[in-house]
Amino acid sequence: MGLQDVKTPLFLRNLWYFALHSHALKPGRILHRTLLGEPIVFGRTEEGEVFALRDVCPHRGVPLSAGKMLEGTVECPYHGWRFKPSGQCAHIPSLVGEEGVDPSKIGVRKYPLAEKNGLVWIYMAEDPQVREAATPAPDLPIRPDARPTLIETQLFPCPIDHAVVGLMDPAHGPFVHKAWWWRSSKSIHAKAKKYAPSHLGFTMVTHKPSSNSTLYKILGGDMTTEISFQLPSTRVEHIKAGRNQVVGLTTCTPLNEHETEVTQTFFWNLWWIAPFKPIAQQVARVFMGQDRYMVTLQNDWLKFNPRLMLIQDADVPAMWYYRLKKEWAEATAARKPFVNPVPETTLHWRS
Repeated sequence: MGLQDVKTPLFLRNLWYFALHSHALKPGRILHRTLLGEPIVFGRTEEGEVFALRDVCPHRGVPLSAGKMLEGTVECPYHGWRFKPSGQCAHIPSLVGEEGVDPSKIGVRKYPLAEKNGLVWIYMAEDPQVREAATPAPDLPIRPDARPTLIETQLFPCPIDHAVVGLMDPAHGPFVHKAWWWRSSKSIHAKAKKYAPSHLGFTMVTHKPSSNSTLYKILGGDMTTEISFQLPSTRVEHIKAGRNQVVGLTTCTPLNEHETEVTQTFFWNLWWIAPFKPIAQQVARVFMGQDRYMVTLQNDWLKFNPRLMLIQDADVPAMWYYRLKKEWAEATAARKPFVNPVPETTLHWRS
């Protein structure tokens, strides 16, 4: 299969993307982010409500994020126009009452948000008038009160497709992630993993992880892991060993056509690991940095316009990703139900 044969939009719509962690947004504060090429201002009211608006004042086009929160509204720095978290204009200081201008008839786009487990998700609708998401934000297999225990974020200088495909690739590990605490190219052996379709994606069903990982051995016990992927770019790994549990969330958030923010957020109930958290943070940074180096190397060489390939069976998850994207894009355009194209099967490869 040639990647050039895949004709789908780079950014999928009517789906949830990871936006930011809750701790990044303090009460009474606003901040700017560009997601999917769109300028967005995120804010949190003094009461704790998070909201997101298009970061462009409809008056003279300056960024609202250059202003401030004032009495529960976002004040534009240019002429003081103020906008509620709903996007509705609440106040225009220059009006004297005789202009026939009704501020409440003016507004900016509001984006649906969901905040849970210390994560803020944003629903990127195809229709800018949509203010309510058609589906709930992703759920994680953790307690409602669980909060992140480790976070690593890096900017990948590549389109979202290369970031997603690179991170889900099951065969690159021994070559890209060379370290004594992980694995090496000398430890390659045959693998067989069962996959099944799941919500907006697919799941590598519960199995015993490879025994050649020092990190997995630390948990001990009768260990199992399950790895799932769902559109547009969310990967969840759930590791269990008796009462010990680790949930790793990996998200790829496209900032624009050429940059993707990759974030790993971990949740665990391992009280004894607290003294080793700085080491775990460095491991996560190195591990992700190795992936970042490889996609940077790839991106530099794509200027030669090579015809890229996907092969059986190791690249089948990547094939599924492109098929899922295509099916979602076509279903969205035709306003028809989405049909998951992933079959239940067992894949075989060496890594």
